[in-house]
Amino acid sequence: MAETNKAQKPEFPPEGILSSTLGNGLRVVTDYVPWVQSVTLGIHIDAGSRDDPNRKGGIAHFLEHAVFKGTKNRDYIEIAGGIERNGGYLDAWTTKEQTCIYLRCLDRFTEPSLDLLADLVCNPVFPPEEIEKEKEVVQEEISSVNDTPEELVFEDFDRYLFDRHPLRRPILGTEESVAGLTESDLKAFMADFYRPEKMFLTATGNIRHETFIKLAERGFATLSSGSSPVPARAAFPQKNYKPFTRTLKKRVHQAQIVLGTVIPRHDPSFYPLMLLNTILGNGMSSMLNIELREKLALAYSTYSSIAFFDDLTVMNIYAGTDGNKIEQTLDVISSVLKSPELAAPPDRELLSAKSKVLGSLLMGTEKMTRRMSHLATDLSYFGRHVPLEEKTAAIEAVTVEAVTEAARKVLEETSLSTLVYKPIR
Repeated sequence: MAETNKAQKPEFPPEGILSSTLGNGLRVVTDYVPWVQSVTLGIHIDAGSRDDPNRKGGIAHFLEHAVFKGTKNRDYIEIAGGIERNGGYLDAWTTKEQTCIYLRCLDRFTEPSLDLLADLVCNPVFPPEEIEKEKEVVQEEISSVNDTPEELVFEDFDRYLFDRHPLRRPILGTEESVAGLTESDLKAFMADFYRPEKMFLTATGNIRHETFIKLAERGFATLSSGSSPVPARAAFPQKNYKPFTRTLKKRVHQAQIVLGTVIPRHDPSFYPLMLLNTILGNGMSSMLNIELREKLALAYSTYSSIAFFDDLTVMNIYAGTDGNKIEQTLDVISSVLKSPELAAPPDRELLSAKSKVLGSLLMGTEKMTRRMSHLATDLSYFGRHVPLEEKTAAIEAVTVEAVTEAARKVLEETSLSTLVYKPIR
């Protein structure tokens, strides 16, 4: 009797994250996801606003714009149209420590898309007339921040928090500093930072590692290390942190409040700090949102955030409130920070925070750009890919005692600083 054919599940090639280094030193990391029909490509540069030279504020960010304005092989119209004709999109971002130029395309267009990405990084020409126009674009971007009090108050907070350290600089620079940038400035910054040992290339989606390596070797073959040493990144010693309390009168309709502090980098606190931040001010059920918005109607928007840098960690608390309710809002925030539920959260609150963090992490794996971002964060902060199973286990293993210790580092070992925008009546 003949055997009955059984329906079989399609066999996908094994997925995983693989890493190789090209002959010129450029690290290439692929995250193979066979069930999608797209690829997200990113070139990540270890340079941000904290690396801007003196009197060249905003150059890391401006360079991210400038490479789109023309290369040896394409003008700005060909750059913009080339990726979109293939059904993809091209974008970039800059932080205080990193720059990323990335694109997303259908997997069948990986080769021409990578050729475009490599062209931007390896062959920019900075046409003078286009660079001058782009300065006006970035100055409009700066004006947009200046017209948005919730963004501007964080820039001012960093200006006081980091005092004379490069981390105080706004990522976009100022209208004056951007206006003064020259072609030679851009080329010098690229020579310092856009070199293989300061960069890595990622591909996330339906692309095999072996295939991608061959494409990368061809596309980035001309990228080479400079003859001069990479400029050293100035550290921020904890002793440099000087707590402050400032109130600035501003022509705003709503008071803006930011509190925050700096603690030294301590990797074992990474996940406990994430969970502490989640309990405090991340989401509708967070303590800040429940107290300030739901119970007392003092704020429409309130949250906390945490930023991990090379050598330090910053935690911030934000609230926007009526100008007549500043003191009440500060009192409520103070009571939340001193509450036993934050210092030693009940098991159910810690479990809820873990679920929120894990939910964001796991659902993020379903979006290729988010997967790329998580991978880049791992490589930049930890120097390696951290497997999802390892992250999940680390989050689930966080104890109440670990969160208590994280809260002590943030709230007891250092003093909070406060900046308030008070509306001018």
